[in-house]
Amino acid sequence: MVSRCPCWEALDVLEAAPDAPVAFGADLRPAGLLAAYRAGVYPFPASDDYARAINEVVFADQVQEGRIRLVGEESADPYAVSWWSPDPRPVLPVSAPHLSRSFARRLRNRLSWSTSLDRRFEAVVRECRAGRVPLWLTDELIASLVRLHELGHAHSVEVWEDGEDGDLIGGVFGIQVGSVFSMDSMFFHRPGASKVAVADLAARFAQAGGELLDAQRDNPHIRGLGCVLIPREQYVRHLRRTPHDTLPIPTATLPARRLAQPTGSR
Repeated sequence: MVSRCPCWEALDVLEAAPDAPVAFGADLRPAGLLAAYRAGVYPFPASDDYARAINEVVFADQVQEGRIRLVGEESADPYAVSWWSPDPRPVLPVSAPHLSRSFARRLRNRLSWSTSLDRRFEAVVRECRAGRVPLWLTDELIASLVRLHELGHAHSVEVWEDGEDGDLIGGVFGIQVGSVFSMDSMFFHRPGASKVAVADLAARFAQAGGELLDAQRDNPHIRGLGCVLIPREQYVRHLRRTPHDTLPIPTATLPARRLAQPTGSR
C-alpha cells in the first residue's frame, strides 16, 4: 500500500533502505529543499523523460508496497525527483581534509591561487553542471539553490588563478545545516583546484564553529581528502542535535597557499 508523509519532518529516514531512494514525490521549492537537507536527505532530479521512466520502472513496486515513501502533496509526476540518504554516509570532519605533499609544495611555491566564499555562487553551480551526465542540476533545482543562497543557507567556495581578479578554476557548493555542511558538487579547471576548494571550505567552516562536511556520495576523489564512512544513523542524529541557526562563515578572499602550511601554522 502506498505510504505518504505530509512533510520531511514526518519521515524517519532511518527506516529506509540503505542503497535506494528514501522517497519520491516532494517538490524542489526552497523551503522543502532545505527541510530535506535538515532531515539528512538530498535530491536527484530526473534529467529527462527517460530517466523519470527508469525511476518508475525500477522503484514503482517498492512505492506501491510502502517501502519507499511519497513525501508532500500529491504530485502529477511523483517519479520526477528521487530523494536519497545513503547508509553509510561519507563525511569529512573539518580537521580532516589534507592535500598531498607534492601538491602542497606546488601550492606553496608555484601557484598564485586565491579563494573566496559566496563571491560567485551561481557561477560555481553552473560550472558544476557543465558537461555532467546525468544532468541532475536542473534549472528548477538551480533556481531553488540560488534562492537558498540569497537566504543565507547555501554557500560556495571559489578558487581563483592569479589572484582574485583571475580566472575561476575550481569550486564547491552546498547547503549548511547548523554545524553540518552538505556538499552538493564541485568542479575544477586546474588539477587540484576542487581539493583546494574543499580544504578551504573546511578551514572557513571550522573557524565559524562548524564540525562536519557531508560528501553525500562516496567516491575516490573525496576519499583522497580524508573522507570516512559513518552509519547513516550517526549522521542523522548529528543533524537532529545541531541547532539550525546559520553560522557566519568568513568570506574574505585569501591566499590558497595558506592551506598548504603545516597544521597549526595557518
